[in-house]
Amino acid sequence: MSVDAAALDRTLATLTRRLLECRKPSAGWEGCLASSALSTATAVVALTLSDRRCGSGHSGLIRSGVGWLSAHQNDDGGWGDTVISFSNLSTTALCWAALTAAVPQSEPAQAAMGRAGRWLQSQVGELSPGGLKEAILARYGKDRTFSAPILTVLALTGQLGTEPHAWRLVPQLPFELAAFPHRWFQWLRLPVVSYALPALVAIGQVRHQRAPTRNPLLRALRSALRPSTLFKAGQMQPASGGYLEAVPLTAFVAMSLIEAGYAAHPVVANGIRFIRQSVRPDGSWPIDTNLSTWVTSLSVNALAGSTAFPQEDRRQILDWLIRQQLREEHPFTHAQPGGWAWTDLSGGVPDADDTSGALVALWNLAGADQLRAAQAGIHWLLKLQNRDGGIPTFCKGWGALPFDRSAPDLTAHALDAWSAWHAAVEAGLQRRISAAAARALRFLERNQRTDGSWIPLWFGNQHAPGEYNLTFGTARVTAALNAPLVRTAPAAQRSRRLGIAWLLGAQNRDGGWGGAAQAPASIEETALALSTLAANGVARTIEPQVLDAIERGTHWLIEATAEGRQTPAAPIGLYFARLWYYEELYPLVFALRGLSGVRALLAEPSVEADQPIRALGRAREL
Repeated sequence: MSVDAAALDRTLATLTRRLLECRKPSAGWEGCLASSALSTATAVVALTLSDRRCGSGHSGLIRSGVGWLSAHQNDDGGWGDTVISFSNLSTTALCWAALTAAVPQSEPAQAAMGRAGRWLQSQVGELSPGGLKEAILARYGKDRTFSAPILTVLALTGQLGTEPHAWRLVPQLPFELAAFPHRWFQWLRLPVVSYALPALVAIGQVRHQRAPTRNPLLRALRSALRPSTLFKAGQMQPASGGYLEAVPLTAFVAMSLIEAGYAAHPVVANGIRFIRQSVRPDGSWPIDTNLSTWVTSLSVNALAGSTAFPQEDRRQILDWLIRQQLREEHPFTHAQPGGWAWTDLSGGVPDADDTSGALVALWNLAGADQLRAAQAGIHWLLKLQNRDGGIPTFCKGWGALPFDRSAPDLTAHALDAWSAWHAAVEAGLQRRISAAAARALRFLERNQRTDGSWIPLWFGNQHAPGEYNLTFGTARVTAALNAPLVRTAPAAQRSRRLGIAWLLGAQNRDGGWGGAAQAPASIEETALALSTLAANGVARTIEPQVLDAIERGTHWLIEATAEGRQTPAAPIGLYFARLWYYEELYPLVFALRGLSGVRALLAEPSVEADQPIRALGRAREL
């Protein structure tokens, strides 16, 4: 099999044109997240309770939300997180509760409720309050970040029986701990992850209000700390009203505080305002407002070598990206200045992945001309590194729950960012970066699975065992192990060889990649694997089997995108609490980057562009 260079060039030209057309004037890219049944359900419940307590007049939004849910129920009676996701317990339970709460109920809604009940019964067994509780707690284990909110919604909508027994089935979150200084949180071992502190307060308060502990001292302490913890939740609320720009988290807070007796509180009013303003014309809500900073960084890095990327566009995007860097301590996580969030909106929180992506984009846009901003971001990442050498998402030292631990994909991305800027910074910072990179490499080596793969934190695959997206994690880390800071280290070379071997073994017969071996291929996963293999090929000799994989993957990607004209998205993104999403820009951006890597191989002087790419293997020392 050979690569049709003309088809490759046509595909790249089309992908580049389409990506540039998606950019917002004088800014970066905004993208479009999938509509979410889970978000829509939580918004419907929050608005319903707001109307019930305050007469807020949201009946139109409630009806349109119920209509959207009824129209997008899966054939099996359940709901997935997106309209192309498999049914799952969490989303189906929340949709079932939302349809129950929203009255009067239309005939389609009543029919949808019946199908949902039958689906839940098939999954849970006896559809009793106790059975629901045990099934939901079992899904999330010790992490109460999402199990407590789901059970709270079921209690609020009457699906757990009558009070106060229903509330005894909801875990009591220790909201009183929010009164402690934030520096103590990493030692307090909270039952929720760092980003869920507002939910800890709100859900803890409504549970305390409806079914307080029988311990008189603890009951008195919690009652005394209600005002101060609520004040802290207010301090954490952004100007938009939406915690993390996320409808589910904001809705959980609003509905819980409404039913805890705070319906008129500003936190509730601001949260309901955010929900009202976030609705889409079709009556649905997305999982988050947008990932504008993240998709802008991805787009810039995919376009970096393109001559079709105008200099004026680069300058405007650079100015916009610099403005997104945080200049003050963040009120949510108390992160120091220097990092980037995933969005340009007020609810964003600085995190490792977006800071790393922005740093690489700064280098690709301006090089050392933006050294000051880059150094602030580098320092921010260095301070985030955990003792184990890995990089967490938001906060150093929060290691009790999965979404606060060090993660291979985040650590790999930080390696990319440090490598991009290492040669441009002063000697003292170079030494710090080198030491951090060595620790990161040891973390990646320890966390490589015996089959050569890595499990990422923020991406999954619903077709793969355990829903792990090993293709994303392995491609991401293997590419980072080729970074100048670590590529000559024996550990990096060993792990890289194992990672490449895993990618080769996971390729499907048709040339594409899914999230694991034999999983259905997607544009995103194929492009990521192809990008990694091609980048390693440019830097080193190409083995025949790698060459063959690149050829077959390139052919699959050109064909799957109809030479760049179509890029359907797959639900591989994982949001907080393992909620699935897809982003319409992902396949476009990833395909462009993957095929650009192949084009770089073809452009080498020793190879004529119209020859099969296999000629590269003959021209190199194996």
